[in-house]
Amino acid sequence: MQFETIDPKSLGRVAVLMGGMSSEREVSLSTGHGVFEALRQKGVDATAIDPAKTPVEELRGKFDRVMISLHGRFGEDGTVQGVLEYLRIPYTGPGVCASAIAMNKELTRRVWSACGLPVAKGLVVQGAHEAGRVIAQLGRDLVVKPVSDGSSIGVSKLKDADEAALKKALEEALALNEGVLVEERICGREFTVAILDGKALPVIEIRAPEGDYDYHNKYFGNAVSYDCPAHLDETKTREVQQACEKAFAAVGARGWGRIDVMMRQDGSFVLLELNTSPGMTPHSLVPMAARAVGLDYADLCLHLASKAALDYERSA
Repeated sequence: MQFETIDPKSLGRVAVLMGGMSSEREVSLSTGHGVFEALRQKGVDATAIDPAKTPVEELRGKFDRVMISLHGRFGEDGTVQGVLEYLRIPYTGPGVCASAIAMNKELTRRVWSACGLPVAKGLVVQGAHEAGRVIAQLGRDLVVKPVSDGSSIGVSKLKDADEAALKKALEEALALNEGVLVEERICGREFTVAILDGKALPVIEIRAPEGDYDYHNKYFGNAVSYDCPAHLDETKTREVQQACEKAFAAVGARGWGRIDVMMRQDGSFVLLELNTSPGMTPHSLVPMAARAVGLDYADLCLHLASKAALDYERSA
């Protein structure tokens, strides 16, 4: 892939939003500090801003663009994107509608399914009393996840679960979200695909202990190994990449994102979810994929900041 040379001064004053008010605050701070230091290293006039301490509306008139390094609610669910649209400050990543859709895992599944993209069988439940119905429809090998949370927070992976085990997992997830998505558990190979400017970067295979790519393994320790690019033949690689590119476009996303994929033993696969503000920590996967095509961390941050935009340009 070819990337244009960017004059750091052309970006003007850049606010790096980090921290925020979601359950992913600590990860966001790690992401944001990394991005902030990289932009400063490249000569960008960058300022770190924590919306939990500084109201976003105070950015008006002070910054030319915003680099969103927030995760979770109030960061990648369309909320801050809407505020920035109102303030007329261009920002990185997908816009209001795409962010709102992608944050809701069930809504994302519906959009993808309607477009003919492969998704796991699943259903949304509102209470733990629905455990029996879930098992009757999906079986006993299940993944329970809050409808609108990230970083694997509140996620349970169950094998041969009985109603008691499922109820416990549902209660834990419902404590974080008013709705819970339960999907069939697919045991196989786990991949992730970074999307940059609408195009898929090299596929990464995630090799986690016992297939458990949880919050701890995502951000701490070194128990997980990665293959970048993944050991897939050229045909299967392109099939996965094309599905992810189509999925990114289907929700109207722009800028960048990352799509998680599970592959069965027979080579068929499903798309799990779209992350519209991926992590940029030392353990994060988008920087890994970017390095594979010759874009180092600092240049990736510069490229992302240069693509800041608004959904709606005000007419003259």
